[in-house]
Amino acid sequence: MIKGFPSTMNDEWQLNLWKLIAYSGKVHRTQEVVSYRTLQGGQVHRLNYGKVYERVCAMANALEDLGIKPGDRIAILGWNDHRYFESYFSIPGLGAVLVELNLRLPPKDLIHVVNHSGARALLIDDSLLPLVEPFAKQRKFDFFIVMSDKPLSHISTTLEPVYGYEELVSKYPHHRDWEEIDERSAATACYTSGTTGLPKGVFYSHRAIILHTWALHTCLPLDVDDCFLAIVPMFHANGWCAHFGAPMVGCKLVLPGRYTPEHLIDIMIKEGVTVTAGAPAIFLPILEVLRKMEPKPVFNIKAASGATEPPLALQKGLAEFGIKIIHAYGATEATPLLTLNHPKPEIKSLPIEQQWEHMKKQGYPPFGVEVKIVDPSTGKELPWDGRSIGEAWWRGPWVIKEYYNDPRTKDQCTPDGWWKSGDAGFIDELGYFKMVDRLKDLVKSGGEWISSVDLENTLMAHPAVLEACVVGIPHPRWEERPLAFVVLREEYKGKPEEELASELKEYLSKSFSKWQLPDKILFVNEIPKTSVGKFDKKVLREQFKDLYMEEQKK
Repeated sequence: MIKGFPSTMNDEWQLNLWKLIAYSGKVHRTQEVVSYRTLQGGQVHRLNYGKVYERVCAMANALEDLGIKPGDRIAILGWNDHRYFESYFSIPGLGAVLVELNLRLPPKDLIHVVNHSGARALLIDDSLLPLVEPFAKQRKFDFFIVMSDKPLSHISTTLEPVYGYEELVSKYPHHRDWEEIDERSAATACYTSGTTGLPKGVFYSHRAIILHTWALHTCLPLDVDDCFLAIVPMFHANGWCAHFGAPMVGCKLVLPGRYTPEHLIDIMIKEGVTVTAGAPAIFLPILEVLRKMEPKPVFNIKAASGATEPPLALQKGLAEFGIKIIHAYGATEATPLLTLNHPKPEIKSLPIEQQWEHMKKQGYPPFGVEVKIVDPSTGKELPWDGRSIGEAWWRGPWVIKEYYNDPRTKDQCTPDGWWKSGDAGFIDELGYFKMVDRLKDLVKSGGEWISSVDLENTLMAHPAVLEACVVGIPHPRWEERPLAFVVLREEYKGKPEEELASELKEYLSKSFSKWQLPDKILFVNEIPKTSVGKFDKKVLREQFKDLYMEEQKK
């Protein structure tokens, strides 16, 4: 590293999360923060950034009095509401770490996360007490804090010692003299969903989160006049960090709590939502509900969507209601933003159908993120030619250099700072990344690769298909062959499955060669999903691993 001539800037000023909420609490103090707890047995809370900041100060004072020190880890299990949002600032503001528990993980994984992270205390939404009480006995927590609209005296729990969140907020001073924290200190922590082995820990620094939030606004601009709806669960990669952008620009923030598609649509209408983000697994049922509504609502909403590729049928369907999907891509290991698909002038000049096709790509990275495509067999970097497929490697100030206390770091992180994503794809001449598949999900048939993602998205463009998942399973001759699972829309259920399967294969044949088509299409009531809403392909592969082998024996 070259050390040049010293600057005259205040380069020692640290990027701290508490400064973000302190700024908003002063500059944008009257802007609304709306928190829905109606599906958790609570009420709608209408606050503003000024009030939120006062509550953050009070909770930080309370936690400090309870013995929390810099470097301590405090776990949280809850829904997207104002108390969870406040915890992003009160806990890191002490130099401690907010460890975000995924409420969809099985108990054994939750126990692993609290033990592995070394969490001293736990904040818990009262609606989730039945989930926590059985495993809380397997770790000695110093104390518990119950987040509820009800007084602690009205809540029955076996946890002890236990405090009420609101009682602490009302007891302690609503102002605070904050101390500067080294911006490279961990502020929050999330764990991967554990699809292959136990969840891995990612500890995000204050610096990474704030730089990421600034970068996010170059891709998904928020303005003081916007209304942002925070749909992505906060425990999932910090809720994609979009809710940090709301106090940064001073726009209205809506926290939906526990939700259903109908609940989210109602909030969008009532609160005047203009920007949101969520996985396709969230937007698919929203679209189904919108299509049944009379009169049809019309919005003006920008919606970032990733986790899996948003099918074109979903993007086009939501566009009819004024919801514009912006294809995003990221990972828990990257805070999570890596790319966003905004059309460059060269793309806008194309015919509309070609523009839609281009929206299948994950997009290009913002400044601060480096990417390269590497041949996994040779380790050589591949050209950006729109054809050369390899593993995507990423590097940047909000991308991990290691997992917390985990030997698997050596398999996924290089000494010079690259993170190996495990995603197969290519980059075109304009710098757009296209994820073809997970390396482990590509179907290798007769020495050739078949993308399960491309098959899935094409199937989901058919009017009969609600969801589709494709996996590769062993085949005695071709090594692997694709097997498709389809959930039908209600109006197509009851039709002869052989006819439907034949129709779907014919539909696929317009976009794929015959050898790429799935050998079988199985119709199911639901497709198993991971804790973050992705198709759980390992479950399907294991359950049907002998299907083609047994058929060949007949």
